[in-house]
Amino acid sequence: MTDGGPKGFDLGRLLAERGGERYELHARHLNHQLPRMLHTIGFDKVYERAEGAYFWDADGQDYLDMLAGFGVMGLGRHHPVVRRALHDVLDAQLADLTRFDCQPLPGLLAEKLLGHSPHLDRVFFGNSGTEAVETALKFARYATGKPRVLYCDHAFHGLTTGSLSVNGERGFRDGFAPLLPDTPIALGDLDGLRRELKRGDVAALVVEPVQGKGVHAAPPGFLREAQELLHRHKALLIADEVQTGLGRTGDFYAYQHEEGVEPDLVCVAKALSGGYVPVGATLGKEWIFRKVYSSMDRVLVHSASFGSNAQAMAAGLAVLSVMEDEETVAGARRTGDLLRGRLAALVDRYELLHEVRGRGLMIGIEFGRPSSLKLRSRWTMLQAARKGLFAQMVVVPLLQKHRILTQVSGDHLEVIKLIPPLIIGEPEVDRFVTAFTEVMDDAHSGGGLMWDFGRTLVKQAVANR
Repeated sequence: MTDGGPKGFDLGRLLAERGGERYELHARHLNHQLPRMLHTIGFDKVYERAEGAYFWDADGQDYLDMLAGFGVMGLGRHHPVVRRALHDVLDAQLADLTRFDCQPLPGLLAEKLLGHSPHLDRVFFGNSGTEAVETALKFARYATGKPRVLYCDHAFHGLTTGSLSVNGERGFRDGFAPLLPDTPIALGDLDGLRRELKRGDVAALVVEPVQGKGVHAAPPGFLREAQELLHRHKALLIADEVQTGLGRTGDFYAYQHEEGVEPDLVCVAKALSGGYVPVGATLGKEWIFRKVYSSMDRVLVHSASFGSNAQAMAAGLAVLSVMEDEETVAGARRTGDLLRGRLAALVDRYELLHEVRGRGLMIGIEFGRPSSLKLRSRWTMLQAARKGLFAQMVVVPLLQKHRILTQVSGDHLEVIKLIPPLIIGEPEVDRFVTAFTEVMDDAHSGGGLMWDFGRTLVKQAVANR
């Protein structure tokens, strides 16, 4: 003890003393645009704790999470089984990451994952979704001896340089060239795929079975026919299941929705972490791994410093155990059908509501041009300033008035994406649909705070040009 108080690190004391500075610290030391954006749209909340599908603020008010940390919190926050597993693995004081031994947990987690994809044989563990995609890109290029990877318009596969090269959103790519020599095709465009394959230099097609940006599913039959075309040209099919995998779409993997589809490489991450320890995994066929790791000289030709760490492996094993015990995949399919069905029933009721689509608990709500003159003029004003403002006008009152956290599905999109924790049930469906209905009623009334906020967004959009 000294006059300055007890020495040593005390997390609780640090948060008590400095936690109130959270937004100022971000503005000063991190991405300064994040707190600016949160202040602008009124999302600058202070959440004190979280459990399951809910947050609580300092006043004890609950907030329903329909975002799940961009899909990371598949089991919700602080699932007791995952928490216990992490306590157990820390208490075990394992000889982790020696680099020159084989610990049991990575093998056990790989075995569990491969059990859900019996046509795949081996796993590489990294630390994130973008790293899982980077691994798949490297493996596909090496295994085929070809340089080019095809991807789909509006795809999102990560933001590191390799995965950015197969990112179909121009806004993410601008200013970071030169990227890798990859080529986009439209989702579902088999003719475009045939055209590119004829050039003879395509290593693979990487595709999200359901695209996160806009929530668009691959057309029926596309994945199966694409797989046949790719294999005919000695190229590979890579399924990016970073967001869609582990039950999100009502199947363990989204590609399993279509019979006969067996990707050569599958990327997973996000929900596998249990929301605690970052982990990514690339699953692949035996011949691909044997070609990459072709000799002892190449044993470390692709590796990750923190890949296969004990904490991540324990979290992943706990997540898969919970999913089996609680039948999470079937629950996501059942609850997703309920939520999507109740929202789709509102399309004929509201002229601003264009379509409800998706699979399982990955749902897109798209807004479109209304028919009535009064609403159409206001819609046109928003579109002239910046496409996507109406969807933001819906997201804001859902949080501020109804305490429900959602997200706009992508830049310049009039789509809200719902990717809640897979553990939600009928009470959460009721709460969301009731709140959404009230917001739509307000939007169609033609007045009130919602359109006042819309004018604020227009001014902000014009100022940022």
